[in-house]
Amino acid sequence: MATLSIPLFPLGTVLFPDGVLPLQVFEVRYLDMMRKCIDSGSPFGVVLLTHGSEIRKPDSDEQFEQAGTLATVQETLEATPGLLKVMCRGAARFHIVSSERKPNGLWTADVELLENDHAVPIPSELQGAADALDRVLESLGDIPEDRWPLLPPFQLDDCGWVSNRWCDLLPLPASQKQMLLTLDNPLIRLELLHDMLDEHGLITS
Repeated sequence: MATLSIPLFPLGTVLFPDGVLPLQVFEVRYLDMMRKCIDSGSPFGVVLLTHGSEIRKPDSDEQFEQAGTLATVQETLEATPGLLKVMCRGAARFHIVSSERKPNGLWTADVELLENDHAVPIPSELQGAADALDRVLESLGDIPEDRWPLLPPFQLDDCGWVSNRWCDLLPLPASQKQMLLTLDNPLIRLELLHDMLDEHGLITS
């Protein structure tokens, strides 16, 4: 597996590969990090906070999950003194090998990149999840693309992509999303999401 040294951005959310992540950055440590990532085109890591706050506080004790997702800045939406609005996109998943907090409060880590989901066609018994997602896409027609919660290329025939987009869209507890992120089998991930959608009446025959 490939290894990488990256800055970390602990957040109260879980980012999935190909997911969309809008950010409003105003803390000095993250403004500096984000500008360096933009200038160099390098990624940062999004990890789920398990203790502490997204905003640094005196004597804060940030703790976070040891698996996360690389993020790259796709677009700068607004930049004013002390505030940076950016649109980011999820890339590869990773596992933290070691991490360190710098004097300015920024976390950095050596991470091991995890293998991307293998392409797995959607079996007929799970097709309802893809069809339901297709209906969501159709409903976005009148909304500007820069406000869509998911972006092309759309892969409605792939278990990993469909399951990840439902993870983005459904209001699941962060801990449950983290569990789904760490599942290596995209077919099992989609089976779990299909069951959730069926329970909420979102699967139609």
